This record gives sequence, C-alpha cells and structure tokens, in this order.
Amino acid sequence: MNSSDKRVTWEKYFMNIAHEVATRSTCERKHVGAVIVRGKTILATGYNGSIRGAAHCDDIGHEMENTHCVRTIHAEANAIVQSARHGVRLEDSEIYVTASPCYDCFKLIANSGINKIYFGEFYRDERILQYANELKIELIDLSK
Repeated sequence: MNSSDKRVTWEKYFMNIAHEVATRSTCERKHVGAVIVRGKTILATGYNGSIRGAAHCDDIGHEMENTHCVRTIHAEANAIVQSARHGVRLEDSEIYVTASPCYDCFKLIANSGINKIYFGEFYRDERILQYANELKIELIDLSK
C-alpha cells in the first residue's frame, strides 16, 4: 500500500476543515462552517455567528423570525466578508459548506464569483438548485 492510498481526497480534506471551522459557531441551533478555496489553497473561512462585537446567541438567546435565528450571520457570508476585509479576490473559486446555502447566501456566493459549491447536507432551500443550473454554478453534494 502506498501513501496515496491513505490520503483523503481534496474534497474530503476541505470538508473536514469546514466541519472544524463549524466548531467556532456561536448559535447552538445549527453549527455551520465554510471554507473558500482556489487552486487547493484556502482563501477564507467562516462560521455562523453574531455581528462582530455583539453578544452571541449562546450567551443571551436567539432572535427568532419564522423559526429562524436572525441574530447570526451565516458561515458563507462570513467567509465572503472575511475575503473582502483582507482584499482576497474570489473569482473562479469554490466553497465547501457543511450545509447547503440558504437562498440569500447562494446569491452572495454567485455574485462573489465562486463557481462551485460543495456541501455536506442539503438544508431547506430548493431554489438554489434552479439558479445554480441557470447560472452554471456547480452544486456538489458530498453526503452521498
């Protein structure tokens, strides 16, 4: 057995990192992590959490609307914001997310230039399937 037989695939490697990033989430309702990658290099990470400097759900409770906690910023949005804060271009990159993006995060992903989305579980919003197809953004379900 050679060493390459023991190594995880790049997809598994980056999804493993996304799961580790999710451990930083500050809303116990759902821990989500995201990793943006281009050319096998990590550009940014993000997890769902409160506005920078604001109290966390885990500390003061949730701000609920239509069964969703709206106190948090989603992992994908946080990763995109981190890229912007550090001047990192996202054109032609890919994102690994532990759960498929909501519709709003999908729109941010599409407009940022990310053209491939890997996700670990499908989460709620079927609209992303239609728009991904229309916009030629690859959606890859790694749960299968």
